[in-house]
Amino acid sequence: MDLGLIGLGKMGGNMRERLRRAGHTVVGFDRNPEVRDVDSLEEMLERLPSPKVVWVMVPAGDPTRETVRTLNGLLSEGDIVIDGGNSRWTDDQLNADLLAEKGIGFVDCGVSGGVWGLENGYALMAGGDKKHVETVQPIFDALKPEGEFGWVHAGRVGAGHFSKMVHNGVEYALMQAYAEGWELLSKVDEVDNVTEVFRSWREGTVIRSWLLDLLVAALDEDDHLDQIAGYAEDSGEGRWTVEAGIDNAVATPAITAALYARFVSRQDDSPAMKAVAAMRNQFGGHATRTAPPPGGDVSAD
Repeated sequence: MDLGLIGLGKMGGNMRERLRRAGHTVVGFDRNPEVRDVDSLEEMLERLPSPKVVWVMVPAGDPTRETVRTLNGLLSEGDIVIDGGNSRWTDDQLNADLLAEKGIGFVDCGVSGGVWGLENGYALMAGGDKKHVETVQPIFDALKPEGEFGWVHAGRVGAGHFSKMVHNGVEYALMQAYAEGWELLSKVDEVDNVTEVFRSWREGTVIRSWLLDLLVAALDEDDHLDQIAGYAEDSGEGRWTVEAGIDNAVATPAITAALYARFVSRQDDSPAMKAVAAMRNQFGGHATRTAPPPGGDVSAD
């Protein structure tokens, strides 16, 4: 299958490679001339047969909205746009309605897998009309992990990004629980080897998970996380999940507390946030801040 891919960053670039390994033809465009295949969107579309399929993998918000508007002026009836970024689900129907005026299909797709997706595959949560999803199914099949799981047509337009939003909210809470456990174990005199305690949990316990594996990997690199500041960003989905809970009268106390803990981390150097920052770096390549020297400033890593 032929695909145009806009956005070749940490995830987009690896997705291009995974698709090519699966035998698909991918024409990639990015503002960075060092990674792109073509120099303009127009050139990218010229290389694609009709009906054209274009995957948008750019930052959420205005960059995605502007890209969709530009594609609306360049594409034709029967073409399909997939938004695979972390867009807010409320944008999806607006984008679908805009494209539908010209008979262009729209699929929203939440993507999880971070920097490990090239080798392990990406978990995909798609929303959109069944016929549009079925048309681009070969792309999803190539990107998903091997095996039975890791892919779902979650529902109508917006369902994919809503599902990914909740996924990330759950991720906030899980990371916070591991991080608080790590801080408590590190605090007491009785436990001599916190890293080995966490390593022992990787088999046989009910709390084993990939996030736990990644935290152990981070601790193997820096046993006390001395090189990481206790500061963790939030990329939006946690806030949106809490807001959706309020809108739907669904209590989300664990997710909300995890979100607020990240806000607190921006005021004090939190030991637990060192662990959260370390896990974010392990699974997504998210930048960490280096721990400041005594009395020094925190600098960007």
